[in-house]
Amino acid sequence: MPRSPLRLRLIAAFSLACGVATAGIAAADVTAPDAAPPPVPVEGDRIGHIYFKISDIFDTTKPGENKALYRLANRLHIDTKEDALRYQLLFAEGDLYSQRVVDETERALRRLRYIREPHIRVLSRHDGVVDLEVSVSDVWTLSPGISYGRKGGANHSSAEFEDFNLFGTGKRLSVGIKSDVDRTSKAFHYVDPNVLGSRWTTEAGYSDNNDGNSLEFDLERPFYSFDTRWTAGVSFFDDDGVQHRYSLGKRADEFRREMRDADAHFGTSAGWDNGWVRRFTVGLRFDEKRFSNAAGYAPSVILPIDHTFSYPYAGIELIQDDYTTDMNVDQIERTEDFAFGRRFMAEVGYSDSVFGADDPATLVRAAASRGWRLRPQHSLFLGTWFSGRLEGGSTRNTIFSAAARYYWRTSRNTLFTASLSGDLGHALDLDNELTLGGDNGLRGYPLRYQTGDSRALLTLEERFYTNWYPWRLFHIGGAVFTDIGRSFGPSALDVPNLGTLRDVGFGLRFSNSRSALANVLHIDVAFPLDGDKTIKNVQFLVETKRSF
Repeated sequence: MPRSPLRLRLIAAFSLACGVATAGIAAADVTAPDAAPPPVPVEGDRIGHIYFKISDIFDTTKPGENKALYRLANRLHIDTKEDALRYQLLFAEGDLYSQRVVDETERALRRLRYIREPHIRVLSRHDGVVDLEVSVSDVWTLSPGISYGRKGGANHSSAEFEDFNLFGTGKRLSVGIKSDVDRTSKAFHYVDPNVLGSRWTTEAGYSDNNDGNSLEFDLERPFYSFDTRWTAGVSFFDDDGVQHRYSLGKRADEFRREMRDADAHFGTSAGWDNGWVRRFTVGLRFDEKRFSNAAGYAPSVILPIDHTFSYPYAGIELIQDDYTTDMNVDQIERTEDFAFGRRFMAEVGYSDSVFGADDPATLVRAAASRGWRLRPQHSLFLGTWFSGRLEGGSTRNTIFSAAARYYWRTSRNTLFTASLSGDLGHALDLDNELTLGGDNGLRGYPLRYQTGDSRALLTLEERFYTNWYPWRLFHIGGAVFTDIGRSFGPSALDVPNLGTLRDVGFGLRFSNSRSALANVLHIDVAFPLDGDKTIKNVQFLVETKRSF
């Protein structure tokens, strides 16, 4: 039966409030049969029935959540369908029970933004058969509202309709208008994680911008688990727009960039083997960029060089299965997954005129990472990345990046973290300069404040996690921090290099426990200690991130 106009108005009003406050509310309840604590499964047991328990995010049996507004939210929310979760499971009825696969499935479910705190448990065991329960809580996923943010001295805003769980199916739809420092866009975006109930995923988007437009499409059957034996996919991206260069946080040059990317790939794997996964991929890739002066702007000081790369490639990936969970690290009161295992990938391709390229070139990408449990309450994670090409007998557009993050649990409600990252570039393409400023970690300075072919950034932060849970909507934390960064090397516009830049600051963190809209809202105040005299003495930042 169609909803009445009054109910539609209630839905819109409630959704708008949730969008502005980034608070989420949701509902669904499919109960599984009660059971006594089951015995532990043994080797050779098979999975019998799989039950789903999809709870309202407001548990009205709790005094703090039994309120009229929360009960209304539970009724208005469209429940997550069982199939939306079943399609994400890495096991099925009749499979052999594996605790490893159950743990991997929980990690996969935790990556979904339309549910929270998934848990899989054994309900019962009988005659070599185990029955399982998958329990989750819904979150509010509908956001017809407005949003605002500020970082690096620049504002960004949006007015959009967005649903991360369209009709309870797990699909995502977004339509709206967005505005940031670079452009204003009318955008459409759609994501289907299980096309027609399969393991195929698709993503499509179109953006009509005030300086051009962009189109993207991706269809892929990914390596969705450690036991996945094959992958295949195609993708296409077309973008036309004005790119801006900055000097000390101010626009100083513009040019138009037209780019097209296309990719088709296929990969195989033997699956999980004694704690390791090995994957092999081959594919074809097309990468074209064309540059020109932008209409309505002064001619560019120096235009990047056009290029077309078209090449077959081959890649390998190695993953060690070693994960743990924790809480109150990069989130507040949410279960988090941390990968301590080794991970390595490498890819090489050869571009030539026979494939439609401009000139011969060998293109390389590689990455490696791992984590260490140093001792109780201490952990360290390292990662490195490399990309570049060999062209005309010399290396070009090469970037070597490295990052380290250290965590020290200083008390039950505090955590110290130190992160150090660096990028070393060589013969970079002129549209690929490295910037440093308030939009990428140096919070006390304008965005894109410094430019060069290399950069380094150190951040020290003491985090505070409170038990304050106002209206049972937000978990609240705080942080005090200092950022120290520097750019190195030449830039296309010869931006003055101001040496090492430092800032100090503090902020609040609001973890939205009931919504898919954003995990953590940051409100920071940062004070620059260096820089030129034209920058403000205080920088205010408001932004949403996926982490603390």
